[in-house]
Amino acid sequence: MFETRRHFLRSITAFAGATILPDNLAIQAKSVINVYPIACNSYSWLTFYARQGKTWMADPDASLAEFAQSGITAYEPAVNSAEEVTKLLPLLKKHKLAMHSLYVNSTLHRTDEAQKSIVSVLDIAEAVKPAGTSIFVTNPSPISWGTNDDKTDDELIEQARNLDRLGAELRKRGITLAYHTHAPEHRQAAREFHHMLLATNPKNVSLCLDAHWIYRGSGNSQVALFDVVKLYGKRIIEVHIRQSRNSIWQETFGDGDLDYQLLADKLNALKSRPNLVLEQCLEKGSPNTMGPIEAHKQDLASAKRVFAGLID
Repeated sequence: MFETRRHFLRSITAFAGATILPDNLAIQAKSVINVYPIACNSYSWLTFYARQGKTWMADPDASLAEFAQSGITAYEPAVNSAEEVTKLLPLLKKHKLAMHSLYVNSTLHRTDEAQKSIVSVLDIAEAVKPAGTSIFVTNPSPISWGTNDDKTDDELIEQARNLDRLGAELRKRGITLAYHTHAPEHRQAAREFHHMLLATNPKNVSLCLDAHWIYRGSGNSQVALFDVVKLYGKRIIEVHIRQSRNSIWQETFGDGDLDYQLLADKLNALKSRPNLVLEQCLEKGSPNTMGPIEAHKQDLASAKRVFAGLID
């Protein structure tokens, strides 16, 4: 599914500055902390559409109309170019959808490709100004697709340097860069994951906590997930929400392998108000009982219950 996600994000087009506050200021400045409505990433809709033999955003107007029917009011798309944003913005306005965040691909472990990625992402940052988008999520590309190859130490150093540079440039534009991971970054004692956070300035690089990928990438370990929250909780600006049962992704968000109520409690204790983004996707073995609109309606209702303390 990791390679499938990458294939989707690279193949589709848009058509086919939250600041982390010190503890002693968090309560005083609560009124200026962004509290986002619960959003949904495009990837979950891609997987539901694919199961139906359809292509998400093949008809962008119809796709976003169904998205809006779910009751979700904020959309996190995967964006590959500024041109895609230009085409997407009128449709978001038509369907009354906010775009507080978006997902961008990047290749940052090679100097020449990193520069191209940075230029492309900054072009996207200019294009999203009318939408007021304040978070860019990125998962720097693996060394190669479909393999278990790991980056060298030199490549990790180069990647962290470029990740920090990109974050600094986005910060100048009022946008927070959120580092995101899939399973590969948690191999080999999670060396890639930890280096990206330890070698970057927290002012430039925040964390998109994709709870289930951390869990799965760490050998289905909640211990690893909550250790990440303990180590980097102050940097979490966004959370991707997905649930499984017996290690298989479910159609809807609810009870399962991950204790999301505990995660919500820990974030609340940190006085964190991250952008909450549903990403309840399908894989081989997932239940097949409903379509995307009904599934996402249930996701939204469940997420509102679990994360009530973070969205008040």
